Amino acid sequence: MIWYNLMGWIPLWTNVNERNVSKEFLEGLSEVQLQAVVNYNGPTLVIAGAGSGKTRVLTYRIANMLADGVNPHSVLSLTFTNKAAAEMKERIKTVVGEKAKYLWMGTFHSIFARILRAEADKLGYPSTFTIYDTADSRSVLKSIIKEMNLDEQVYKVNEVHSRISLAKNNLVTPAVYANTSSLVTIDAANRRPRIADIYKKYMQKCYLSGAMDFDDLLLNTNVLFRDHPDVLNKYQNIFKYILVDEYQDTNMAQYLIVKKLSEQHGNLCVVGDDAQSIYSFRGAKIENILNFRNDYPNYQLFKLEQNYRSTQTIVNAANSIIAKNSKQIKKKSFSAKDPGERIKVLKAYTDQEEGFLVAGSISDIIYREHREYLDFAILYRTNAQSRIFEDALRKKNIPYKIYGGLSFYQRKEIKDMVAYLRLIINHNDDEAFKRIVNYPARGIGDTTLTHLEQAAVANATNLWTITTQAPLDKVGLKGGAIKKMGEFAQLIQSFQSAIYTESAYDFALMVATQAGIIKDLKEDKTNEGVSRFENLEQLFNGIKEFEENAKESGEPLPITIDRFLENVALLTDADSEKPEDKNKVSLMTVHSAKGLEFKHIFLVGLEENLFPGQMSSQSQDDLEEERRLFYVAVTRAEITATISYAQSRYKWGNITSCVPSRFIKEIDSSYIDWNEDSMFGGSSSSASSGGNSYSTQHFKPKANTISAQRTVAPTPQHHPVSAITEPADMSELEVGMEVEHERFGFGKIEALEGSAPEIKATVAFTVAGTKTLLLKFAKLRIVKR
Repeated sequence: MIWYNLMGWIPLWTNVNERNVSKEFLEGLSEVQLQAVVNYNGPTLVIAGAGSGKTRVLTYRIANMLADGVNPHSVLSLTFTNKAAAEMKERIKTVVGEKAKYLWMGTFHSIFARILRAEADKLGYPSTFTIYDTADSRSVLKSIIKEMNLDEQVYKVNEVHSRISLAKNNLVTPAVYANTSSLVTIDAANRRPRIADIYKKYMQKCYLSGAMDFDDLLLNTNVLFRDHPDVLNKYQNIFKYILVDEYQDTNMAQYLIVKKLSEQHGNLCVVGDDAQSIYSFRGAKIENILNFRNDYPNYQLFKLEQNYRSTQTIVNAANSIIAKNSKQIKKKSFSAKDPGERIKVLKAYTDQEEGFLVAGSISDIIYREHREYLDFAILYRTNAQSRIFEDALRKKNIPYKIYGGLSFYQRKEIKDMVAYLRLIINHNDDEAFKRIVNYPARGIGDTTLTHLEQAAVANATNLWTITTQAPLDKVGLKGGAIKKMGEFAQLIQSFQSAIYTESAYDFALMVATQAGIIKDLKEDKTNEGVSRFENLEQLFNGIKEFEENAKESGEPLPITIDRFLENVALLTDADSEKPEDKNKVSLMTVHSAKGLEFKHIFLVGLEENLFPGQMSSQSQDDLEEERRLFYVAVTRAEITATISYAQSRYKWGNITSCVPSRFIKEIDSSYIDWNEDSMFGGSSSSASSGGNSYSTQHFKPKANTISAQRTVAPTPQHHPVSAITEPADMSELEVGMEVEHERFGFGKIEALEGSAPEIKATVAFTVAGTKTLLLKFAKLRIVKR
């Protein structure tokens, strides 16, 4: 057997020293996958459609390189989650053995944090610098906004943080920001002219605290390579082969780092799918993948177009969606699986009814097909939409989990413990200092902390330096407070000598015991207190597990606490899923669903101004990103995809009419099962509002419509219409009247609420059960007054 690479046709068995591993793993690859694996020299672009086995190609490409004798130390593989990196490394290890553990493989942030620690002195940082998470960053910004006497309602912390983050991802430093008129003009227009000043102060505070946030890990790597060409040259020589996963999600900072590192050897392989570029709000640039051919004119292109995940119908429907975008690298995904079911469209009367329809459909499939809860996902455009579906699932006793909720490492007791460990390793960490200076309570109040903070600002230093080096009586502290601050500093210093001699678990247990954390939590016997103590126990279990895994990987002993903290600081939501969360229905935004797959997905809230969002309609680029987001949602499904929308939903306490999303119309009609009669008595009346041109009349049902999977008892397709043919005027209807609906049959009005034209009626139907109907659509006929 022979394999092709850029050097020409070469026998598999030549050069035994280089080819010392069996290559049976290549036999299961398709022809295009094989070519993408064995041609590893030179710049390579792998366009990997949804479900096309890109992880397999990346894994085997690296395994093949190592089998050919490539030094694992010279291979840099960059991913977007630690979980993905760990799984890839484990799979490579099963193929080539222990060589895999010497690969440089991890997330952008973890790899560049490693480089920055090694080169920290060149940027004036300690090698033990703290990595601030989002909560830490926003806490610093909140302090700065307060110090500057700015209106917190105008300078909202989350918005200021997002503005600064976007600047960093585009390599805009505070000095550049302040001198860029377009940025300053936008801030002034938004009544926030001081953002440039906040940005500058924020960077200063982080520097004085010996801390970098997530964005700094990329910004500072670029600064390091720009200002220290010898350092850049060093890593260019180390990394002879560079591979990047999800290249369409890279921002400007990541793009430039990769470009610089690959300049010397040119062996850069990027894998991604322009059709799944959905993170522009985080600074990701689709142009990075679209312009790869311009950056590397002699590149090789491989298109992975076979979808191994989804049915033919789902793949074809997704193709018909994304074909509407102008910015794309053309490909034609296909599936060899069965055709499968067409995409169902559920039309609900209200958003609440949409929740019950979806929950009922899930329940029906579970009992009919004996599926597990983990086979299902409900995807929505915004987090705020989850409530309705949570309520509906709870009422049906269907267990669920929400992605993007409070992470384990964001819980107070966990952050308190981690803050102790952070401050012991990096005394300059102001956020850790403030968090634990009076925990457990030691009589150090807000007044004392305020005096220390003011002194730190006045002297352009940090809280630890003021506490340990300044005359505290001159700072404004009294005798008792001075004594307590001295005892606190002494406690922190007492752990210093054991950081690098004790194992991570033993060290953390020592700190928790001597600092009084275990005692404090153990004494609280309330349910909440017991839960907090159990969470602390889980943290220690996690430290022990980290220790054991590191030992098994052959890392040098002891496995110290600083290495555990580094791991925790760089975790993503996808890395921290707990086993007990597995068998539950998943609720998440479409953004969170990227990279995941489920047997059955429900894509909900498909209405204009919700998906696509209202702002996206103003720009072609934004609309195309929304369409890519829709494409990502549909391609998460393996077996079935169901789309739902409501004709009305509450907005600030008022019922507003909604119209179906244009994206539903964009799906080739041959791949859709319409459910026109499911909730509205066969009415196809327009639900347009606000001058929007989209209405239900755009969507013509197919002749073989399916019946909705509802939570109520089944009803006939149509109630036989009586002699009463004219719908009643809304003003004629009263509580207690017997009425007729052409779909739900006979019933009695139990309640009326609201004012015209948005009056709602609660009607108890004989067969269909109780329904709440918007009268302007219901067309009720009065049977008996």
